[in-house]
Amino acid sequence: MTAAPPPSASSAPSSPGPGGLQRRLGLGAAVVIGLGSMIGAGVFSAFAPAAAAAGDLLLVSLLIAGVVAFCNATSTAQLAAQHPTSGGAYAFGRERLGEWPGFVAGWGFVVGKTASCAAMATTAAVALVPDPWTRPAALLLVVAVTVLNAAGITRTAAATAVIVAAVLAVLVLVVVVVGSAPPGVGAVVDAASGAGGAGGGDGAGGAGAGPTPVAVLQGAGLLFFAFAGYARIATLAEEVRRPSVTIPRAVVIALSAALVVYAAVALVLLRALGSAGTAASQRPLVDAVEAAGAGWLAPVVAVATGVAASGALLALVAGIGRTSLAMAREGDLPRGLAVVDARRGVPLRAELVLAAVVGVLVLTVDLRGVIGASSFGVLVYYLVANVAALTQTGEHRRWPRVLPVLGAVACVALVVTLPLASVLAAAAVFVVGVLGRLVVLRRRRGSPGAGRSGSRTTGL
Repeated sequence: MTAAPPPSASSAPSSPGPGGLQRRLGLGAAVVIGLGSMIGAGVFSAFAPAAAAAGDLLLVSLLIAGVVAFCNATSTAQLAAQHPTSGGAYAFGRERLGEWPGFVAGWGFVVGKTASCAAMATTAAVALVPDPWTRPAALLLVVAVTVLNAAGITRTAAATAVIVAAVLAVLVLVVVVVGSAPPGVGAVVDAASGAGGAGGGDGAGGAGAGPTPVAVLQGAGLLFFAFAGYARIATLAEEVRRPSVTIPRAVVIALSAALVVYAAVALVLLRALGSAGTAASQRPLVDAVEAAGAGWLAPVVAVATGVAASGALLALVAGIGRTSLAMAREGDLPRGLAVVDARRGVPLRAELVLAAVVGVLVLTVDLRGVIGASSFGVLVYYLVANVAALTQTGEHRRWPRVLPVLGAVACVALVVTLPLASVLAAAAVFVVGVLGRLVVLRRRRGSPGAGRSGSRTTGL
């Protein structure tokens, strides 16, 4: 193992420097990793809380989330093409806006997505094994995913391709079966009563009243979390061949495919269950196939939920490992994590530490309810990315300037509409990170011979 210096931000070498990551991913592999991040457990679970907020305007929430995602995706792809290094918005923010914006993006991503890893592992275990064994199964899944990621990024991409193919096959089957069946009981009740969804979501009106604009935006914020995984392509930018061409194409292709899948799933859920039925369901797709008279498909959907969550976990571990590597290179995380395994070409030490933390979490707490808090962290992450994209000029600006402006404004708007408890919990995490970094910087300045903050001669 060797310590990994950051590559030049403006170059895209075909082979790494000493201790660097290796460019092994082509367009297909990059698209697959993006899809594996987006078509995860969210497609099976995010529609219920979104429907509780948006009611019959669920599709409007999905459209808004898609527009925001496109703005953020183009900003991220544009930045990654110019700065093809690990770390995503952490690296972009630090390079173009300064150390603090970069740190805020990176800290929110690492901490928030670490909690998401525990949530994905637990979700997969709950779907695949009976209750007494869920925690041990979740731990075994974390170990298996870590071993697979440690084998190299091409192994990660290959495993993700298999998972994505299996999950997409199940989703297509669900859409065909449910779409061809008569409308379910929930949909009939909604149509007859004119109910505006669950009626009890934040910002929704009373009985018979439609959801408010704030409620629709809240639904969009919750759905945005579900398919924001295109950032995983950017965090792996240091391992993508011809990044200036491959990354923009991969991001747009993966996001477009995910949006089509989510739109199809939303339509069949509304057809089978209605907005109120979707909001009330803990397993919307399982309930949808049962409402369509295809109970035989319910166990298949349940297994697909676990497989999809496993795929999302696989991509999350890869993305967090690379962001941790980038932060450790700059001293924003312990420098011992800035190590790349020379044989496998992966940030092995960062991934092992991540696996240990996630393992403790899955054995001690249930974090499946962190969707709102994780959305907060993701939106802050993309806010930094959009502002960084605004500083790009000339040949590096690939899309109109209005897109990062709209993306930044939308990120702030969606943060405001998230549930208050989620906002407070996530804000507390950011405060802890900022205070911790201030303490570290003060100690560095007080140490004889200490370099400047972020200097490569000092570390945490």
